[in-house]
Amino acid sequence: MKTLKKHLYIITAALVFTSTACEKDFLDKENKKDLSGSSFWKTKEHAEQGILSTYAALRSAGGDKWTWFEELYISSTYKSDEIINNKAEGYGKSLHSYTYTTDESTFTNLWHSCFAGISRANQCIENIPNVSGNAQNGLSDEEKKMMIAEAKFLRGYYYFTLINYFKNIPLITKVQKEEIDFYPSEAKEEDIWNQIESDFKEGVQFLPESRAGNEVGRATKYTAQAYLGKAYLFQEKFENANTEFAGVINSGKYDLMANYGDNFNGAFENNKESLFEIQFSADRTNSFDARNPIAWEVSSYALNGWELFYPSPYLESEFMKDKTDNGTYSDRVYATLFFDDPNSKAPVVNEQGVEMKYSDVKDGLNYHVFFKKYAYPADLADNKNYTGVNIHLMRFADVLLMHAEALNERGLTAEALTVVNRVRERAKAAPLVALSTAQLREQIRHHERPCELSMEFGIRWADLYRWARSKSAPEPIKTVLTNHNHEFANNFINGKHDIYPVPFAEISKNPNIHQAKNW
Repeated sequence: MKTLKKHLYIITAALVFTSTACEKDFLDKENKKDLSGSSFWKTKEHAEQGILSTYAALRSAGGDKWTWFEELYISSTYKSDEIINNKAEGYGKSLHSYTYTTDESTFTNLWHSCFAGISRANQCIENIPNVSGNAQNGLSDEEKKMMIAEAKFLRGYYYFTLINYFKNIPLITKVQKEEIDFYPSEAKEEDIWNQIESDFKEGVQFLPESRAGNEVGRATKYTAQAYLGKAYLFQEKFENANTEFAGVINSGKYDLMANYGDNFNGAFENNKESLFEIQFSADRTNSFDARNPIAWEVSSYALNGWELFYPSPYLESEFMKDKTDNGTYSDRVYATLFFDDPNSKAPVVNEQGVEMKYSDVKDGLNYHVFFKKYAYPADLADNKNYTGVNIHLMRFADVLLMHAEALNERGLTAEALTVVNRVRERAKAAPLVALSTAQLREQIRHHERPCELSMEFGIRWADLYRWARSKSAPEPIKTVLTNHNHEFANNFINGKHDIYPVPFAEISKNPNIHQAKNW
């Protein structure tokens, strides 16, 4: 919803201001036009601004479109087995080749963005109870509970992101006021997971079942429930995970879009398949800027793009296996890839409604296959350089595949197969039959999830990392990279490159945070 996008303000001074008691000279006058710690958190509008600023950290700490793609997105994607980078471009080279050091800007910005979101969430949690209960411009007790739960859900999301990319993470659950608060020690992983679960559970209890009007795109009870299930899955609490996923699936609030590609063309944002999206907009009125460069980053030079990265040979080979009953490629192949096929076509990124066949541009391509997801010039900015296309964080298809994975790990393989086939059926991929638990595990891990969810923000690397830590069916990342012929697999060191180091900037400021092992 564009209205929500436009109001994802970043409230700065008012959210970081800490007032101190002091005597004022009688000539000192408070500027009523400037927000301060004493004048903020008074009304419903202030509370809404605080919550929306917490969402804004999904884009980056400062909300900048370049930081989101060139730092956050690259940090979540370039280490995985699903892409290879364009060697002519400088972005993410050290991540892709596993030669990065502790001062790399990409994951430093990921760290900072998550903690910016956590800080804003904590301010909401502590201050919203003090907002006026005035019926005209205040909040009722029920509204306060809902908004506090919303802030807690977002805090849980940011910690969930951190724990899948870093170790030695501080657990901060209150507003930092005293000097000692700004030098926290790292927490035990168990304590962070407990906090994540607690925050998501509060979201399940108090968030609304749906959103309407200007609130479309904000978290619901089922967003929180899906993430609670995901938190359980990542800890291999499989039965708990199935309970939460089933709650989402059986709610009747979500379903798969009939056309797989409609999730990514910008025409059906926040649709029935969407549980959580980063809200972007090309609307630039009043100096507002929440545009997104991803269409240009993934598209070929021949389609006026910048082609920063391509599908990896492994991912391409998996897509080539994704066939219908009659042997043609599935819908998700055509919707995800621009490749050498008579039926393959992709949009020109800065011209709405203009598509080119692969054969039309084949002779001018620098690489033979490209991503097509998010490459559409929907919600095109006025200068035709960026779009307002939303980015998925959780889709219903992901919930189904995670539900199937947890069922399979519990030995309920036949039931799991039915759920996987529901996802495949939407893409017109031929149904799977008669797989063992081990075979279905391999199918989910290295075909279904990468083909259904490829290049979607924060998914593949988190999957690889959790399977490497698995107690039931461990799969070291170096082994996966080697099996998938990753070009820099030999550079990968298990126990080191599984995670990012604590950023040098953080270590240099905080003597109570220790560097991660092997860094």
